This record gives sequence, C-alpha cells and structure tokens, in this order.
Amino acid sequence: MAKINLKSKKIFQLLLVVMILALGIVSFKFLSSLKKEPAKKERIAVAPLLNAMKAHPEELQMEIESFGTVQPKVQVQIIPQVSGKVVACHDNFVNGGFFQAGQTLVKIDPVDFELAVQNAEATVASAQVRLEQEQAEAKVAAEEWAQLNEGQTPLSPLVLRQPQIRQAEAELKAAVAQLETAKLNLDRTNVSVPFNGRVSEESVDTGQYIMAGQSIATVYGTDAVEIVVPLEDSELEWFDVPTTFNNGGNGKHNPGSKVIVTANFAGSFHTWTGFVVRTEGSIDESSRMVKVVVEVKDPFKLSDGRPPLTPGMFTDVKILGNKLSSVFRVPRYVVHNNDEVWVEQEGQLNIKKVNIIRLDTKYAYIESGLEDGDVVVTSPLDTVTDKMNIRVNIASQDESEISG
Repeated sequence: MAKINLKSKKIFQLLLVVMILALGIVSFKFLSSLKKEPAKKERIAVAPLLNAMKAHPEELQMEIESFGTVQPKVQVQIIPQVSGKVVACHDNFVNGGFFQAGQTLVKIDPVDFELAVQNAEATVASAQVRLEQEQAEAKVAAEEWAQLNEGQTPLSPLVLRQPQIRQAEAELKAAVAQLETAKLNLDRTNVSVPFNGRVSEESVDTGQYIMAGQSIATVYGTDAVEIVVPLEDSELEWFDVPTTFNNGGNGKHNPGSKVIVTANFAGSFHTWTGFVVRTEGSIDESSRMVKVVVEVKDPFKLSDGRPPLTPGMFTDVKILGNKLSSVFRVPRYVVHNNDEVWVEQEGQLNIKKVNIIRLDTKYAYIESGLEDGDVVVTSPLDTVTDKMNIRVNIASQDESEISG
C-alpha cells in the first residue's frame, strides 16, 4: 500500500511540471502575438566624400631637378721641363694650398742654366764677329775684282765670298737659337702654372732632385668648377643648352639656362648660381642618360658664411628652364592610367582625358583637357565608374599635396 502511494506521488509531480511548461509556452505565444513588428525603413546610400582641388591655368617656369658631384673644370699635373735640384718650394705648395697664376711653386737650382746662358751669349758674340769678318773680306774682294776685271762679273760666288757669308749668318742664327733655348731653360727653373689654383696632391720637397718629365704635383683651377648632371634625354627640351651657329663666319652664341646649386655642408644648406655650358659628347651606355655640364664661377668666394664649393662635394641641382603659359599643374598622383584625371561636376565623378606635356617627381603639367576652375579629385578610390555620385571637400593645392 505504501509503495502504491509513493508511485502515485511521483506521477502527480511529473504531471504538474508538464502542465507548468505548457502554460509557459502558451503564455509566451500569446504575448508574442500582441507585439507589433517594427516599421521598415528604406536604406539610403551615401555618396563617398573625397578630397579635391580647383585647377587653374598658370604661367610656369620649368624646373629640372637632379644631382651631381663637383669636379674641377681645369686639372693638370705639374711636370717640370728641366732636371735639377729643388732649392725652394712656395709656402702654399702643400695639399690644399692656394696659389696665383704665374706664381713660382717650385724653384730648381738655376746655376747650371745661368752658365749655359753665358756660354750661349759668348757663342753668339763669336758668331757675330765671324760674320762681320766675312762681310769685310767680301767687301775687299769685290773692290779687288773691280780693279782687276773692270766691267766683268765673277764666274764663281766664291770670289766675293758669298758662301762664307751665308755660312757665317747660319752659324749666327744657330748661336742665337741656342741662346734663346738656354734662357728658356733658365726660366723653366721657376715652375708655375698659368691659372689661379689649388694643390690637390704634391710629391716633392726642398733638396730633392727631380727629372724633366716627372710629375711632382696635381693642381686644379679655382676660377670655376663643373658639375656633371645626369638627365633623361626628354628633359633637354625644357631648358637651353649653349650652341654656336656659324653664319658666314659670324658665330651666334645661345647662352645656357641658369642653375641653382645646393649643398649641405657642416649641417647647413648653401646655394650657388651656375649656368648650363654644354652636354658631354656621349650618352651613358648603361643608364642611357645624357650628361649635362653645369659651370659655377668663383666657387671659392666666401659670402655670408658660405663655404667654398669644393671638388668632391655632392650637390642638388635645379635648372631653371623655359617658361610655359596656360598650363595646369596638378599633383602627379591625381593622374590615372597615364592620361586620365577625375573631375567632379554637379555631384558626379567624370573621367577626363588630358594631354600631359611633362611629368616631374611632384607634378603633372597638363596642356589641354581641363578647364579653368575644374574640381579635380585628389583622393584615391578602389573602384571608379564614370558619372558615379560623389561628394567633395575642396582644398588648396598646398593642402592637396600634403594629403597626397
């Protein structure tokens, strides 16, 4: 009897749990049926917001930028033309020393050469005396012939001693030439160069014996230096390279473009002014670049703390080229597919074909395809379609360069 009551109790509890769950499900469905569905809203697509700039035609001077290393315009080895013992060197005849044109840098012992001059002078005097003697004897011979053979012409020039006179004249000329050579060799004991310069290397000192033809130093001129600038051949059309045209013997010279040279020395930037003077005679075989030569005069003239423009310095070069009018200058990165620019018109993006006449490292220069006031899109887009809706934030050109 007790077992039957326990079983009935468990069945009752189970039925009670099932009834509670069923009541909960019914209540949830009832409450859910009372809830209203939210109103459906139409989703509006927002056009992308892009940065842009207004394009205006400008009158611009083309600037061609490159680099190069300063090198001497004139550099020579000093080679004495006579041999001898060095008796003196100029105080500035050291590596890095400056000197003036015609200044004696090395003095070779002149004693032997002075004696050679004296000996040559004596030879000249002796030859002059002999010529005068022959001329006097020829005069006497002519008088004797006239007395003995009146009205007759001598059959041989030996009668009037003409060969002897010519020989004496030749000997005098040879003696004079030897004297000039001796004087020239004496002058060559003073070793100098015909330009203002600086010593870059020297290998001789006082007391040393040097031989004719032996290099004793390397020097370069300080009146001007050159910078060889590598450029693509397409850049040559944007500036002037000097040329000379012969027209009936009258040469017409076309001057080269002005150049601004900048170098960083001792932590500061300094500038010099130069000019394009020529191109080198060949194109670089490996890079296919044209080498343009820029000349800077008075590179060692100090001004406002500016150091000398010394050979070996690395420089940045800006060639101030031709001027162009009615040209649109836009940042280079706004050009797509080599000849396309995105322009905003009435809230839409328009893809315009443009004629680009030049590209440099920063800008694209457009000759046609844009109108004054066109709004050029400067922001990048992954996917672009013509006439797509856009919004723009117009910035100045400087701001657009920073954002790019």
